[in-house]
Amino acid sequence: MAKKSMIEREKKRQALVDKYAAKRAALKAIANDDSLPMEERFTARLKLAKLPRNSSATRLHNRCQLTGRPHAYYRKLKISRIALRDLGSAGQIPGLVKSSW
Repeated sequence: MAKKSMIEREKKRQALVDKYAAKRAALKAIANDDSLPMEERFTARLKLAKLPRNSSATRLHNRCQLTGRPHAYYRKLKISRIALRDLGSAGQIPGLVKSSW
């Protein structure tokens, strides 16, 4: 089980990403538009830099929804390999048979 503080930090980052997504996208569109004057694009870059760092989607890290484990994460299932093995052994995932010999 991951530290509770790390799990909560990721939740906080996700909330910030969701909150600022539209504003960040609009400012990026202005900053990358070559048809606009240079001053307007520069002010958009400055406004983008003033947004919180944790509102950027690249700062998010995938974590297992059951345990919070950051490594060996299956994107399709949103759980780690260890949680996948436990659920597979218990018969909780349809179509998954854990091999044992």
